[in-house]
Amino acid sequence: MKRIYSKLSGSAALVLAVLTAGFLLSVDGAGAQPSKDLQDELREMIGTARDQVYPALVSIHVVTVQHRQGRELKGSSVGSGTIISAEGHVLTNQHVVQDGRKFVCTLSDKRELTARLVGEDPLTDLALLILEDPEERPLPVAALGDSDGLEVGDYVMAMGSPFSLSRSVSLGIVANTERVFAAGFGSDDIGEMELERGQRTGLFTRWIQHDALINPGNSGGPLVNLRGEIVGINELGGSAMGFAIPSNLAKRVFLALREHGEVPRSWIGASFRTIRRSGHEEGVLISSVVAGSPAAKAGIKAGDLLLKLSGEPVTVRFPEEVPPLMDRVASLEIGSTLGVEIQRGEERIQATMTTEKLEKDLGYEVALPAWGMTAQEITRKMARDWNLESTEGALITGLRSGGPGQVAEPPLSRGDVVVGLDGDDVSSLDDLIAFYEASRQGAPDDGPEDVLFRLRRRGTEQLTLLTPRQDEEDDPPRELPKPWIGVATQLLSPRLAEHLVLSGVEGFRITRVYPESEASLAGLQVGDVVVALDGEALKPGTSGDTGLLGRLIRGRQIGETVDLAVVRGSERLALPVVLERTRMTPEQARRHRDSDFEITVRELTFFDRDENGWEEGVEGVLVENVEPGGWAGLGGVRPRDVLLTIDDEPTASLRAFRQVLRRIKEQQPERVVVVLRRGAKVQIQHLEPDWTPTTGDALR
Repeated sequence: MKRIYSKLSGSAALVLAVLTAGFLLSVDGAGAQPSKDLQDELREMIGTARDQVYPALVSIHVVTVQHRQGRELKGSSVGSGTIISAEGHVLTNQHVVQDGRKFVCTLSDKRELTARLVGEDPLTDLALLILEDPEERPLPVAALGDSDGLEVGDYVMAMGSPFSLSRSVSLGIVANTERVFAAGFGSDDIGEMELERGQRTGLFTRWIQHDALINPGNSGGPLVNLRGEIVGINELGGSAMGFAIPSNLAKRVFLALREHGEVPRSWIGASFRTIRRSGHEEGVLISSVVAGSPAAKAGIKAGDLLLKLSGEPVTVRFPEEVPPLMDRVASLEIGSTLGVEIQRGEERIQATMTTEKLEKDLGYEVALPAWGMTAQEITRKMARDWNLESTEGALITGLRSGGPGQVAEPPLSRGDVVVGLDGDDVSSLDDLIAFYEASRQGAPDDGPEDVLFRLRRRGTEQLTLLTPRQDEEDDPPRELPKPWIGVATQLLSPRLAEHLVLSGVEGFRITRVYPESEASLAGLQVGDVVVALDGEALKPGTSGDTGLLGRLIRGRQIGETVDLAVVRGSERLALPVVLERTRMTPEQARRHRDSDFEITVRELTFFDRDENGWEEGVEGVLVENVEPGGWAGLGGVRPRDVLLTIDDEPTASLRAFRQVLRRIKEQQPERVVVVLRRGAKVQIQHLEPDWTPTTGDALR
């Protein structure tokens, strides 16, 4: 047993000792428990390690902005992170902060602090935030350890906020310290993982695989050894397997992001494959070469065998050796001269190349509401993926249904590249934004009547005219007043009539008599079956005739009295009813969509009050839609709420609601107090608008 312990780390040996002691005692001691000293020592070790990191653990709430179908949509997401510097730097996953517009971190002492994005590195799925305006008391800080010291079987703890719950810890062991993912079963190529379409990740990563339980929300949380050091950043999980980015890689990314806001890397435009099935004994295969890249300019071709890099022999036999080679090239200073020796057939060739900067995969994206479109910066990788001629211009990524871009003459299309506006060249997305902002200066009607777009579309140059307009929803047309009986009905089918002991009776069964209506005053009741109108029998033949009674009523005059023949139980009654004006339906109600608070409201109708049992005195506007990550959504406003007051001002009508919002936008308060009705309760909500401009640099 001593020989086994000597090969284990101290923590693993202690855990094994506890388990072994438990087994021996259960055999020899008839169920006796392991030594209390051993249990206490293990508990103390885990507790001490936990306490080194747990206080520095934070839960990250992100307000996101995504672009879909020509619109900017706000949402929210959650993840985990760790404070790793006294200044308040928080290390997390890039996919946690992706598309983030606002970041709020909840600390272990329940403080909520806003954070600013320092930088992000999608290629390793790491990002760095910094807490803003922390109080005088020092922040808890956790230390990054040496991930190279991990061994299979070591105990590790995964920390984070799964499912956006409060902080938690799970314990497991390391299953693999060099996990890579192949492109397919038995393949020697490394699988190319994507955070989103077009955005690669994991090029330089050999993950730590472990079985400490992680769930959604754990992303970005630390993987901790029993010495209380962060040895990984949890990124993926499922099926009792977790995968963490090694801390040594994370440490280098952290330092680069803190200094540069990005991770500068060299690029040669070549990818590698192992020689395992090639028949070669040394070197690494060049699996692909990007046209126009440093490797291509040096004459290197796919299929070449790379033997030496900067005079040093290179051999890659296994997929696990590919990421370190990619990282070795990327870690060179940008603009370095790199000498290589390759073998092509029987020939050995010496070549020299100059590394270039590895550019980002995806450009930033913006929404242009008055044009009904979204557009994106074009990177070199995007130009290759989209088969574009160059990176010049701005790529149209989406169009709003029925918006100006879609109804332009001829219509714009997703994938078009804008290269000119009103005769001026557009060389980048910045040019497009500058033109858009200039055209929107002043009152909404002051902009140009038409904008002439010059586009590249599948090798052709197109011209189209677009007429800008505000992103406002039109009010539905009001119907002319028509006569109405204040009841709701259902068609009485033969089977239902038979069940109600009304065999042979045809007509419409009353399901609701609206209070204070002429129908109520006439004595109509729920359960009555209307069988005739002014002596004319109602004989609905099929389910398609459900609207027959309403159509007959609409052919009469408001104020006219009609005679209804109804069957009530075994009686047949004649009841005169005065026809009144139709009431406004929810579909006919006027609406208002506010793009700042990301909320759509409409007028309250008679049917809203009746359906919810609200008294006539309830006045307000009904919330119809709320963007989850908008100001109203984050403040707890939900669909079906009735807004009663905003900052103590009544919102009894749509006009009053618009006036209140206009005043709030002029004053730009830090907090807006909303009183609303939700079901039977009247409650208060606090909204915290973010008045930060969303144009120019803020759009990036």
